[in-house]
Amino acid sequence: MDNGNKKIQVFDTTLRDGTQAEKISFSADDKLHIAQRLDQMGFDYIEGGWPGSNPKDMKFFEKAKDMDFKNSKIVAFGSTRHAKNNVEDDPNIQALLDAETPAVSLFGKSWTLHVDKALKVSKSENLEMISDSIRYLKENNKEVIYDAEHFFDGYLSDPDYALETLQVAEEAGADMIVLCDTNGGTLPATLREIIDEVMIRIQTPIGIHAHNDSGVAVANTIDAVQAGAVHIQGTINGYGERCGNANLCSIIPNLQLKAGYKCLDDDKIKKMTSLSHYVSEVANLMHPNSMPFTGKSAFAHKGGIHVSAVMREESSYEHIKPEEVGNSRRVLVSDLSGKSNIRFKAQELGIDLSKPKHKKNLKEIVDQLKILEHEGYQYEAAEASLELLINKINGEYKSHFELIGFRIFIEKDQSGEIRSEASIRVIVDGVEEHTAAEGNGPVNALDNALRKALIEFYPEVSKLKLEDYKVRVLNGQGGTGARVRVLIETGTEESDQTWGTVGASRNIIQASWQALTESVSYYLMKSRDLNKTQE
Repeated sequence: MDNGNKKIQVFDTTLRDGTQAEKISFSADDKLHIAQRLDQMGFDYIEGGWPGSNPKDMKFFEKAKDMDFKNSKIVAFGSTRHAKNNVEDDPNIQALLDAETPAVSLFGKSWTLHVDKALKVSKSENLEMISDSIRYLKENNKEVIYDAEHFFDGYLSDPDYALETLQVAEEAGADMIVLCDTNGGTLPATLREIIDEVMIRIQTPIGIHAHNDSGVAVANTIDAVQAGAVHIQGTINGYGERCGNANLCSIIPNLQLKAGYKCLDDDKIKKMTSLSHYVSEVANLMHPNSMPFTGKSAFAHKGGIHVSAVMREESSYEHIKPEEVGNSRRVLVSDLSGKSNIRFKAQELGIDLSKPKHKKNLKEIVDQLKILEHEGYQYEAAEASLELLINKINGEYKSHFELIGFRIFIEKDQSGEIRSEASIRVIVDGVEEHTAAEGNGPVNALDNALRKALIEFYPEVSKLKLEDYKVRVLNGQGGTGARVRVLIETGTEESDQTWGTVGASRNIIQASWQALTESVSYYLMKSRDLNKTQE
Protein backbone atom coordinates (compact mmCIF):
# COMPACT_ATOMS: atom_id res chain seq x y z
CA MET A 1 0.00 0.00 0.00
CA ASP A 2 1.39 3.41 -0.96
CA ASN A 3 0.49 6.37 1.25
CA GLY A 4 3.01 8.65 -0.39
CA ASN A 5 5.34 8.24 2.59
CA LYS A 6 3.00 10.41 4.65
CA LYS A 7 4.86 11.41 7.82
CA ILE A 8 3.55 10.02 11.08
CA GLN A 9 4.77 11.53 14.34
CA VAL A 10 6.17 8.99 16.80
CA PHE A 11 5.56 9.77 20.47
CA ASP A 12 7.24 7.41 22.93
CA THR A 13 5.91 7.09 26.48
CA THR A 14 8.12 4.23 27.71
CA LEU A 15 9.63 6.51 30.35
CA ARG A 16 6.22 7.46 31.73
CA ASP A 17 3.46 5.00 30.84
CA GLY A 18 5.92 2.14 30.40
CA THR A 19 7.19 2.50 33.97
CA GLN A 20 3.71 1.68 35.26
CA ALA A 21 4.20 -1.95 34.23
CA GLU A 22 4.85 -4.56 36.87
CA LYS A 23 8.55 -5.23 37.55
CA ILE A 24 9.75 -2.06 35.80
CA SER A 25 11.51 0.69 37.72
CA PHE A 26 13.84 2.98 35.81
CA SER A 27 16.28 5.23 37.60
CA ALA A 28 16.70 8.79 36.32
CA ASP A 29 19.93 7.70 34.62
CA ASP A 30 18.19 4.68 33.06
CA LYS A 31 15.61 7.03 31.60
CA LEU A 32 18.28 9.32 30.22
CA HIS A 33 20.10 6.43 28.55
CA ILE A 34 16.87 5.20 26.94
CA ALA A 35 15.99 8.75 25.87
CA GLN A 36 19.35 9.04 24.11
CA ARG A 37 18.69 5.83 22.18
CA LEU A 38 15.20 7.02 21.20
CA ASP A 39 16.66 10.31 20.02
CA GLN A 40 19.25 8.45 17.92
CA MET A 41 16.40 6.46 16.36
CA GLY A 42 14.71 9.71 15.34
CA PHE A 43 11.57 9.54 17.47
CA ASP A 44 9.71 12.86 17.39
CA TYR A 45 8.66 13.02 21.05
CA ILE A 46 9.92 11.41 24.26
CA GLU A 47 7.61 11.70 27.24
CA GLY A 48 9.88 11.78 30.28
CA GLY A 49 7.40 11.58 33.15
CA TRP A 50 5.18 13.67 35.38
CA PRO A 51 7.19 16.53 36.90
CA GLY A 52 6.29 17.23 40.48
CA SER A 53 4.89 13.76 41.07
CA ASN A 54 8.17 12.24 42.29
CA PRO A 55 11.85 13.19 42.75
CA LYS A 56 13.02 10.70 40.10
CA ASP A 57 11.06 12.43 37.33
CA MET A 58 12.20 15.87 38.45
CA LYS A 59 15.81 14.67 38.36
CA PHE A 60 15.28 13.37 34.82
CA PHE A 61 13.97 16.71 33.58
CA GLU A 62 16.76 18.62 35.33
CA LYS A 63 19.43 16.45 33.69
CA ALA A 64 17.65 16.43 30.32
CA LYS A 65 17.97 20.24 30.14
CA ASP A 66 21.73 19.88 29.77
CA MET A 67 21.58 17.20 27.08
CA ASP A 68 21.60 17.79 23.34
CA PHE A 69 18.68 15.96 21.75
CA LYS A 70 19.11 16.22 18.00
CA ASN A 71 15.86 14.65 16.77
CA SER A 72 13.43 14.39 19.68
CA LYS A 73 11.47 16.83 21.79
CA ILE A 74 11.35 15.97 25.49
CA VAL A 75 7.79 16.13 26.81
CA ALA A 76 6.50 16.72 30.34
CA PHE A 77 3.21 15.07 31.26
CA GLY A 78 0.47 16.38 33.51
CA SER A 79 -3.23 16.96 34.01
CA THR A 80 -5.52 19.92 33.53
CA ARG A 81 -5.77 22.32 36.44
CA HIS A 82 -7.54 21.27 39.62
CA ALA A 83 -11.15 22.41 39.79
CA LYS A 84 -10.47 24.60 42.85
CA ASN A 85 -7.39 26.36 41.44
CA ASN A 86 -6.85 29.26 39.13
CA VAL A 87 -4.66 28.05 36.31
CA GLU A 88 -1.87 30.51 37.20
CA ASP A 89 -1.67 29.07 40.74
CA ASP A 90 -2.13 25.38 39.94
CA PRO A 91 0.90 23.37 41.17
CA ASN A 92 0.58 20.77 38.41
CA ILE A 93 0.50 23.38 35.65
CA GLN A 94 3.46 25.20 37.21
CA ALA A 95 5.42 21.95 37.40
CA LEU A 96 4.90 21.52 33.65
CA LEU A 97 6.37 24.96 33.07
CA ASP A 98 9.23 24.37 35.51
CA ALA A 99 10.27 21.26 33.58
CA GLU A 100 11.27 23.62 30.75
CA THR A 101 10.44 21.16 28.00
CA PRO A 102 9.49 22.45 24.54
CA ALA A 103 6.30 20.39 24.57
CA VAL A 104 3.83 19.22 27.19
CA SER A 105 1.37 16.35 27.16
CA LEU A 106 -1.79 17.40 28.99
CA PHE A 107 -4.62 15.01 29.75
CA GLY A 108 -8.22 15.87 30.45
CA LYS A 109 -11.47 14.01 30.97
CA SER A 110 -13.72 13.00 28.07
CA TRP A 111 -15.97 10.53 29.86
CA THR A 112 -18.86 11.83 31.94
CA LEU A 113 -18.35 8.92 34.34
CA HIS A 114 -14.98 10.41 35.33
CA VAL A 115 -16.30 13.95 35.34
CA ASP A 116 -19.08 12.95 37.74
CA LYS A 117 -17.34 10.31 39.87
CA ALA A 118 -13.60 11.13 39.83
CA LEU A 119 -13.44 14.93 39.43
CA LYS A 120 -16.87 15.51 40.98
CA VAL A 121 -17.43 18.63 38.91
CA SER A 122 -20.07 19.69 36.43
CA LYS A 123 -19.62 19.10 32.73
CA SER A 124 -19.17 22.80 32.10
CA GLU A 125 -16.51 23.06 34.83
CA ASN A 126 -14.56 20.24 33.21
CA LEU A 127 -14.68 22.07 29.88
CA GLU A 128 -13.34 25.21 31.56
CA MET A 129 -10.50 23.22 33.14
CA ILE A 130 -9.49 21.90 29.73
CA SER A 131 -9.73 25.29 28.06
CA ASP A 132 -7.94 27.26 30.80
CA SER A 133 -5.05 24.80 31.02
CA ILE A 134 -4.34 24.60 27.30
CA ARG A 135 -4.71 28.35 26.75
CA TYR A 136 -2.35 29.17 29.64
CA LEU A 137 0.32 26.72 28.44
CA LYS A 138 0.08 28.13 24.92
CA GLU A 139 0.49 31.64 26.32
CA ASN A 140 3.71 30.37 27.88
CA ASN A 141 4.99 29.22 24.49
CA LYS A 142 4.49 25.48 24.98
CA GLU A 143 3.58 23.03 22.27
CA VAL A 144 0.50 21.34 23.72
CA ILE A 145 -0.37 17.75 22.95
CA TYR A 146 -3.80 17.20 24.46
CA ASP A 147 -4.60 13.63 25.55
CA ALA A 148 -8.35 13.07 25.59
CA GLU A 149 -8.38 10.43 28.30
CA HIS A 150 -10.98 7.62 28.03
CA PHE A 151 -12.20 9.25 24.83
CA PHE A 152 -13.70 6.14 23.21
CA ASP A 153 -15.54 5.06 26.36
CA GLY A 154 -16.68 8.64 26.75
CA TYR A 155 -17.94 8.77 23.18
CA LEU A 156 -19.91 5.55 23.58
CA SER A 157 -21.48 6.93 26.75
CA ASP A 158 -22.18 10.49 25.61
CA PRO A 159 -20.90 11.26 22.11
CA ASP A 160 -21.94 14.89 22.09
CA TYR A 161 -20.07 15.71 25.30
CA ALA A 162 -16.97 13.72 24.32
CA LEU A 163 -16.79 15.64 21.05
CA GLU A 164 -17.38 18.92 22.90
CA THR A 165 -14.26 18.32 25.02
CA LEU A 166 -12.24 18.03 21.81
CA GLN A 167 -13.77 21.18 20.35
CA VAL A 168 -12.90 23.10 23.51
CA ALA A 169 -9.32 21.83 23.33
CA GLU A 170 -9.13 22.88 19.68
CA GLU A 171 -10.47 26.35 20.38
CA ALA A 172 -7.96 26.80 23.21
CA GLY A 173 -5.10 26.16 20.78
CA ALA A 174 -4.04 22.54 21.26
CA ASP A 175 -1.43 21.58 18.66
CA MET A 176 -2.40 17.91 18.64
CA ILE A 177 -5.48 16.14 19.98
CA VAL A 178 -4.80 12.53 20.97
CA LEU A 179 -7.70 10.11 21.30
CA CYS A 180 -7.00 7.70 24.16
CA ASP A 181 -8.39 4.19 24.55
CA THR A 182 -7.33 4.26 28.19
CA ASN A 183 -9.13 1.08 29.27
CA GLY A 184 -8.02 -0.76 26.15
CA GLY A 185 -11.48 -2.15 25.54
CA THR A 186 -12.39 -0.68 22.16
CA LEU A 187 -12.37 -3.02 19.16
CA PRO A 188 -10.95 -1.85 15.80
CA ALA A 189 -14.23 -1.54 13.91
CA THR A 190 -15.78 0.62 16.65
CA LEU A 191 -12.65 2.72 16.98
CA ARG A 192 -12.58 3.35 13.22
CA GLU A 193 -16.22 4.50 13.19
CA ILE A 194 -15.61 6.93 16.05
CA ILE A 195 -12.46 8.39 14.48
CA ASP A 196 -14.31 8.91 11.21
CA GLU A 197 -16.82 11.04 13.12
CA VAL A 198 -14.08 12.96 14.93
CA MET A 199 -12.35 13.77 11.64
CA ILE A 200 -15.54 15.47 10.44
CA ARG A 201 -15.84 17.65 13.57
CA ILE A 202 -12.19 18.49 14.38
CA GLN A 203 -9.66 20.31 12.20
CA THR A 204 -6.71 19.96 14.59
CA PRO A 205 -4.38 17.03 13.77
CA ILE A 206 -5.41 13.80 15.51
CA GLY A 207 -3.27 11.25 17.36
CA ILE A 208 -3.94 7.86 18.95
CA HIS A 209 -2.98 6.39 22.34
CA ALA A 210 -4.10 2.76 22.74
CA HIS A 211 -3.80 0.27 25.59
CA ASN A 212 -3.68 -3.46 25.04
CA ASP A 213 -6.27 -4.87 27.46
CA SER A 214 -8.15 -6.51 24.58
CA GLY A 215 -4.97 -7.46 22.72
CA VAL A 216 -5.70 -5.03 19.85
CA ALA A 217 -3.62 -1.96 20.71
CA VAL A 218 -1.37 -2.37 17.69
CA ALA A 219 -4.33 -3.00 15.38
CA ASN A 220 -6.20 -0.01 16.81
CA THR A 221 -3.20 2.26 16.28
CA ILE A 222 -2.76 1.14 12.66
CA ASP A 223 -6.50 1.56 12.04
CA ALA A 224 -6.40 5.05 13.54
CA VAL A 225 -3.59 6.09 11.22
CA GLN A 226 -5.42 4.69 8.21
CA ALA A 227 -8.44 6.69 9.34
CA GLY A 228 -6.40 9.91 9.38
CA ALA A 229 -4.40 10.08 12.62
CA VAL A 230 -0.92 11.55 12.09
CA HIS A 231 0.53 10.98 15.57
CA ILE A 232 1.04 7.64 17.34
CA GLN A 233 1.76 7.06 21.02
CA GLY A 234 3.12 3.85 22.50
CA THR A 235 6.00 2.22 24.31
CA ILE A 236 8.98 0.08 23.42
CA ASN A 237 7.99 -3.61 23.68
CA GLY A 238 4.48 -2.57 24.70
CA TYR A 239 5.45 -2.04 28.34
CA GLY A 240 2.71 -0.44 30.41
CA GLU A 241 0.13 -0.85 33.13
CA ARG A 242 -2.07 -3.97 33.19
CA CYS A 243 -1.69 -5.56 29.74
CA GLY A 244 0.54 -2.81 28.44
CA ASN A 245 0.49 -0.06 25.84
CA ALA A 246 0.58 -0.22 22.07
CA ASN A 247 3.94 -1.68 21.05
CA LEU A 248 5.88 0.77 18.90
CA CYS A 249 8.25 -2.02 17.86
CA SER A 250 5.32 -3.60 16.01
CA ILE A 251 3.47 -0.46 14.95
CA ILE A 252 6.36 1.33 13.27
CA PRO A 253 7.45 -1.58 11.02
CA ASN A 254 3.83 -2.29 10.05
CA LEU A 255 3.13 1.33 9.14
CA GLN A 256 6.40 1.94 7.36
CA LEU A 257 7.27 -1.37 5.72
CA LYS A 258 3.75 -2.48 4.85
CA ALA A 259 1.37 0.49 4.78
CA GLY A 260 3.69 3.00 3.13
CA TYR A 261 3.83 5.64 5.88
CA LYS A 262 7.00 7.35 7.05
CA CYS A 263 7.79 7.02 10.75
CA LEU A 264 11.60 6.81 10.86
CA ASP A 265 14.48 7.08 8.43
CA ASP A 266 15.10 3.81 6.61
CA ASP A 267 18.51 3.32 8.21
CA LYS A 268 17.01 3.86 11.68
CA ILE A 269 14.22 1.30 11.41
CA LYS A 270 16.93 -1.29 10.83
CA LYS A 271 17.97 -0.69 14.44
CA MET A 272 14.52 -1.52 15.82
CA THR A 273 15.54 -4.97 17.08
CA SER A 274 18.60 -3.55 18.82
CA LEU A 275 16.50 -0.85 20.51
CA SER A 276 13.87 -3.37 21.58
CA HIS A 277 16.45 -5.63 23.24
CA TYR A 278 18.31 -2.68 24.77
CA VAL A 279 15.23 -1.42 26.60
CA SER A 280 14.55 -4.96 27.87
CA GLU A 281 18.08 -5.09 29.26
CA VAL A 282 17.76 -1.73 31.02
CA ALA A 283 14.38 -2.85 32.41
CA ASN A 284 16.05 -6.08 33.58
CA LEU A 285 13.36 -8.15 31.87
CA MET A 286 13.64 -11.17 29.61
CA HIS A 287 12.91 -10.16 26.04
CA PRO A 288 9.96 -12.25 24.75
CA ASN A 289 11.22 -14.57 22.02
CA SER A 290 7.86 -14.49 20.27
CA MET A 291 7.62 -10.70 19.98
CA PRO A 292 6.76 -9.76 16.37
CA PHE A 293 9.58 -8.23 14.31
CA THR A 294 12.16 -7.97 17.12
CA GLY A 295 11.84 -11.27 19.03
CA LYS A 296 14.51 -13.93 18.80
CA SER A 297 11.93 -16.32 17.33
CA ALA A 298 10.32 -13.81 14.94
CA PHE A 299 12.22 -15.31 12.01
CA ALA A 300 13.06 -18.72 13.47
CA HIS A 301 12.18 -21.83 11.48
CA LYS A 302 11.87 -25.31 12.91
CA GLY A 303 9.83 -27.55 10.61
CA GLY A 304 11.95 -29.23 7.93
CA ILE A 305 9.50 -28.36 5.15
CA HIS A 306 9.55 -24.69 6.20
CA VAL A 307 13.33 -24.56 6.24
CA SER A 308 13.61 -26.24 2.87
CA ALA A 309 11.16 -23.70 1.41
CA VAL A 310 12.87 -20.69 3.01
CA MET A 311 16.23 -21.81 1.64
CA ARG A 312 14.70 -21.68 -1.86
CA GLU A 313 12.52 -18.59 -1.42
CA GLU A 314 12.66 -16.47 1.76
CA SER A 315 9.19 -14.97 1.33
CA SER A 316 7.61 -18.44 1.45
CA TYR A 317 7.57 -18.30 5.27
CA GLU A 318 8.71 -14.73 6.08
CA HIS A 319 6.46 -11.70 5.76
CA ILE A 320 9.42 -9.28 5.53
CA LYS A 321 13.18 -9.63 5.31
CA PRO A 322 14.43 -9.83 8.93
CA GLU A 323 17.27 -7.44 8.10
CA GLU A 324 14.74 -4.66 7.48
CA VAL A 325 14.23 -4.39 11.25
CA GLY A 326 17.73 -5.46 12.23
CA ASN A 327 16.77 -9.04 13.07
CA SER A 328 18.13 -12.24 11.56
CA ARG A 329 16.89 -15.58 10.33
CA ARG A 330 17.43 -18.59 12.58
CA VAL A 331 16.99 -22.27 11.93
CA LEU A 332 16.17 -24.45 14.91
CA VAL A 333 17.08 -28.08 15.22
CA SER A 334 14.86 -30.59 16.98
CA ASP A 335 13.27 -33.97 16.43
CA LEU A 336 11.20 -32.24 13.74
CA SER A 337 14.36 -31.41 11.81
CA GLY A 338 15.13 -32.76 8.40
CA LYS A 339 18.28 -32.59 6.34
CA SER A 340 17.47 -29.02 5.26
CA ASN A 341 17.51 -27.79 8.86
CA ILE A 342 20.82 -29.44 9.64
CA ARG A 343 22.43 -28.28 6.41
CA PHE A 344 21.30 -24.69 7.01
CA LYS A 345 22.24 -24.75 10.68
CA ALA A 346 25.66 -26.23 9.97
CA GLN A 347 26.23 -23.45 7.46
CA GLU A 348 25.37 -20.89 10.16
CA LEU A 349 27.92 -22.57 12.44
CA GLY A 350 30.59 -22.47 9.75
CA ILE A 351 30.49 -26.19 8.96
CA ASP A 352 30.30 -27.19 5.31
CA LEU A 353 28.28 -30.39 5.05
CA SER A 354 28.41 -30.28 1.26
CA LYS A 355 31.98 -31.61 1.27
CA PRO A 356 32.09 -35.16 -0.08
CA LYS A 357 33.56 -36.51 3.15
CA HIS A 358 30.73 -34.98 5.18
CA LYS A 359 27.74 -35.60 2.92
CA LYS A 360 27.48 -39.21 4.04
CA ASN A 361 27.18 -38.06 7.68
CA LEU A 362 24.09 -35.90 7.19
CA LYS A 363 21.59 -38.70 7.77
CA GLU A 364 23.50 -39.90 10.84
CA ILE A 365 23.43 -36.38 12.30
CA VAL A 366 19.67 -36.13 11.76
CA ASP A 367 19.05 -39.59 13.23
CA GLN A 368 21.27 -38.92 16.23
CA LEU A 369 19.49 -35.64 16.97
CA LYS A 370 16.11 -37.37 16.97
CA ILE A 371 17.39 -40.00 19.43
CA LEU A 372 18.97 -37.43 21.74
CA GLU A 373 15.90 -35.17 21.75
CA HIS A 374 13.79 -38.19 22.64
CA GLU A 375 16.11 -38.69 25.63
CA GLY A 376 15.57 -35.10 26.77
CA TYR A 377 18.27 -33.12 25.02
CA GLN A 378 17.26 -29.88 23.35
CA TYR A 379 19.50 -27.93 21.00
CA GLU A 380 17.49 -24.82 20.23
CA ALA A 381 19.29 -22.94 23.03
CA ALA A 382 22.42 -25.10 22.97
CA GLU A 383 24.07 -24.45 19.65
CA ALA A 384 27.54 -25.08 21.07
CA SER A 385 26.51 -28.64 21.96
CA LEU A 386 25.09 -29.05 18.47
CA GLU A 387 28.33 -27.90 16.87
CA LEU A 388 30.30 -30.34 19.03
CA LEU A 389 27.95 -33.18 18.05
CA ILE A 390 28.30 -32.46 14.33
CA ASN A 391 32.08 -32.23 14.60
CA LYS A 392 32.23 -35.54 16.48
CA ILE A 393 30.17 -37.34 13.83
CA ASN A 394 32.30 -35.74 11.12
CA GLY A 395 35.43 -36.96 12.89
CA GLU A 396 36.74 -33.43 13.34
CA TYR A 397 36.57 -33.14 17.11
CA LYS A 398 39.67 -33.32 19.28
CA SER A 399 39.10 -34.03 22.97
CA HIS A 400 41.10 -31.69 25.20
CA PHE A 401 40.70 -33.79 28.35
CA GLU A 402 39.36 -37.15 29.43
CA LEU A 403 37.50 -37.84 32.67
CA ILE A 404 38.66 -40.69 34.84
CA GLY A 405 36.15 -39.94 37.59
CA PHE A 406 34.90 -37.46 40.15
CA ARG A 407 33.44 -37.47 43.64
CA ILE A 408 31.26 -34.91 45.33
CA PHE A 409 30.98 -34.49 49.09
CA ILE A 410 28.19 -32.54 50.72
CA GLU A 411 28.06 -32.05 54.47
CA LYS A 412 26.07 -29.95 56.85
CA ASP A 413 27.79 -28.79 60.03
CA GLN A 414 26.29 -27.95 63.45
CA SER A 415 25.76 -24.32 62.48
CA GLY A 416 23.52 -25.37 59.59
CA GLU A 417 26.03 -24.42 56.89
CA ILE A 418 26.18 -26.78 53.92
CA ARG A 419 29.62 -27.34 52.40
CA SER A 420 30.18 -28.81 48.94
CA GLU A 421 33.48 -30.23 47.78
CA ALA A 422 34.38 -31.99 44.54
CA SER A 423 37.47 -34.02 43.67
CA ILE A 424 38.20 -34.87 40.07
CA ARG A 425 40.66 -36.96 38.09
CA VAL A 426 41.23 -36.15 34.42
CA ILE A 427 43.85 -36.94 31.80
CA VAL A 428 45.22 -33.97 29.85
CA ASP A 429 47.88 -34.55 27.18
CA GLY A 430 48.62 -37.94 28.70
CA VAL A 431 49.07 -36.50 32.20
CA GLU A 432 46.72 -37.45 35.02
CA GLU A 433 45.54 -34.54 37.13
CA HIS A 434 43.84 -35.03 40.48
CA THR A 435 42.39 -31.89 42.07
CA ALA A 436 39.76 -30.87 44.61
CA ALA A 437 37.83 -27.67 45.17
CA GLU A 438 34.95 -26.31 47.20
CA GLY A 439 31.95 -24.41 45.91
CA ASN A 440 28.67 -22.91 47.04
CA GLY A 441 26.94 -26.00 45.64
CA PRO A 442 27.89 -29.33 44.06
CA VAL A 443 27.88 -28.02 40.48
CA ASN A 444 29.94 -24.98 41.41
CA ALA A 445 32.41 -27.20 43.28
CA LEU A 446 32.67 -29.49 40.24
CA ASP A 447 33.20 -26.48 37.97
CA ASN A 448 35.97 -25.14 40.22
CA ALA A 449 37.69 -28.53 40.44
CA LEU A 450 37.61 -29.00 36.66
CA ARG A 451 39.10 -25.56 36.02
CA LYS A 452 41.76 -26.20 38.64
CA ALA A 453 42.75 -29.41 36.84
CA LEU A 454 42.86 -27.75 33.41
CA ILE A 455 44.34 -24.34 34.08
CA GLU A 456 47.98 -25.43 33.92
CA PHE A 457 47.41 -26.80 30.41
CA TYR A 458 44.80 -24.30 29.24
CA PRO A 459 45.27 -20.97 31.10
CA GLU A 460 42.40 -19.42 29.14
CA VAL A 461 39.80 -21.36 31.17
CA SER A 462 40.31 -18.77 33.93
CA LYS A 463 38.40 -16.31 31.71
CA LEU A 464 35.24 -18.43 31.61
CA LYS A 465 32.19 -17.27 33.53
CA LEU A 466 28.81 -18.87 33.98
CA GLU A 467 26.08 -16.59 32.63
CA ASP A 468 23.04 -18.77 33.27
CA TYR A 469 22.13 -22.21 34.60
CA LYS A 470 18.68 -23.70 34.09
CA VAL A 471 17.23 -27.03 35.20
CA ARG A 472 14.03 -28.36 33.68
CA VAL A 473 12.19 -31.43 34.96
CA LEU A 474 11.10 -33.41 31.90
CA ASN A 475 8.70 -35.94 33.43
CA GLY A 476 7.15 -34.58 36.61
CA GLN A 477 5.42 -37.88 37.35
CA GLY A 478 8.87 -39.29 38.05
CA GLY A 479 9.09 -37.21 41.22
CA THR A 480 12.58 -36.68 42.57
CA GLY A 481 13.82 -39.40 40.22
CA ALA A 482 12.59 -37.61 37.12
CA ARG A 483 14.78 -37.03 34.10
CA VAL A 484 16.09 -33.46 33.97
CA ARG A 485 17.58 -31.23 31.32
CA VAL A 486 20.31 -28.74 32.24
CA LEU A 487 21.04 -25.75 30.01
CA ILE A 488 24.18 -23.75 30.69
CA GLU A 489 25.06 -20.43 29.10
CA THR A 490 28.73 -19.50 29.30
CA GLY A 491 30.74 -16.44 28.37
CA THR A 492 34.12 -14.86 28.97
CA GLU A 493 35.25 -11.81 30.87
CA GLU A 494 36.58 -10.19 27.71
CA SER A 495 33.62 -10.60 25.34
CA ASP A 496 29.86 -10.18 25.21
CA GLN A 497 29.49 -13.42 23.27
CA THR A 498 27.92 -16.40 25.03
CA TRP A 499 27.25 -20.00 24.04
CA GLY A 500 24.77 -22.61 25.23
CA THR A 501 25.31 -26.27 26.08
CA VAL A 502 22.94 -29.00 27.23
CA GLY A 503 22.93 -32.16 29.30
CA ALA A 504 20.12 -34.59 30.16
CA SER A 505 19.94 -37.39 32.69
CA ARG A 506 17.98 -38.79 35.63
CA ASN A 507 20.88 -37.54 37.74
CA ILE A 508 21.09 -33.76 37.94
CA ILE A 509 24.84 -33.88 38.62
CA GLN A 510 25.42 -36.01 35.52
CA ALA A 511 23.29 -33.67 33.37
CA SER A 512 25.17 -30.68 34.80
CA TRP A 513 28.53 -32.36 34.14
CA GLN A 514 27.60 -32.95 30.50
CA ALA A 515 26.57 -29.33 29.95
CA LEU A 516 29.53 -28.02 31.94
CA THR A 517 32.22 -30.04 30.17
CA GLU A 518 30.75 -29.26 26.76
CA SER A 519 30.87 -25.54 27.54
CA VAL A 520 34.57 -25.84 28.39
CA SER A 521 35.29 -28.13 25.41
CA TYR A 522 33.54 -25.74 23.02
CA TYR A 523 35.54 -22.79 24.32
CA LEU A 524 38.83 -24.64 24.03
CA MET A 525 37.95 -25.82 20.51
CA LYS A 526 37.15 -22.28 19.38
CA SER A 527 40.05 -20.57 21.13
CA ARG A 528 42.55 -23.15 19.83
CA ASP A 529 41.15 -22.90 16.28
CA LEU A 530 41.45 -19.10 16.50
CA ASN A 531 45.08 -19.39 17.61
CA LYS A 532 45.85 -21.68 14.68
CA THR A 533 44.24 -19.24 12.25
CA GLN A 534 46.23 -16.32 13.65
CA GLU A 535 49.46 -18.32 13.41
